[in-house]
Amino acid sequence: MKISPVETRDKLYRQAFFLSIFTIAYNLVEGLVSVFFGFSDETLSLFGFGVDSFIEAISGFGIMQMVIRIRRNPESPVSDFEVRALRITGYGFYILALGLAAGIIMNLVKGHKPESTFWGTVISSVSIVVMLWLLISKNRVGKRLNSEPVLADSRCTLVCIYMSVVLLISSGVYELTGFAWADTIGAAGLLWFSFSEGREALMKAKKRDYGCCYDDQN
Repeated sequence: MKISPVETRDKLYRQAFFLSIFTIAYNLVEGLVSVFFGFSDETLSLFGFGVDSFIEAISGFGIMQMVIRIRRNPESPVSDFEVRALRITGYGFYILALGLAAGIIMNLVKGHKPESTFWGTVISSVSIVVMLWLLISKNRVGKRLNSEPVLADSRCTLVCIYMSVVLLISSGVYELTGFAWADTIGAAGLLWFSFSEGREALMKAKKRDYGCCYDDQN
């Protein structure tokens, strides 16, 4: 039995919706685990990474609504819900950046070092694998649908990969060498990405643009 173009399109939109739900669920779990171990091991970069995951989950709700909207009408304008999600995401990233800045200053003043960064290496490694899978999956669905909003969402996943790489390098360096400032340098890298994502999210909210918080293609 041949599958009609409509049936194929509906299947692809179901896949896009599943990927958006999975992204939210994964970020919530990753956030809980990262914040727990970041707090218990006194590692600022892992704690900040966990908070970032919660903010990404908020952004994910906007993406989920976007998928529902464009499935009904691909030419429909960005909804108020999506704009609110972008604004909350943007301000959330700014608050995270300020918190990381304060933590970095305290670490420098006190000469603080983490108890361990083992879990930072584990969580970041898992995150890289999962986010690469999401990037490939979302990109494939977006291309088959010829949907720029879905493709923009796939590009957003790149930033999550970059942040995971920063955490992996800083955690790995500290775990292997005990270099005192590795965690603080990693936190500084996350601060830069957080500020960039926050700025991009608020710009998109102002323009009522689609996509998530960061997209260097626009």
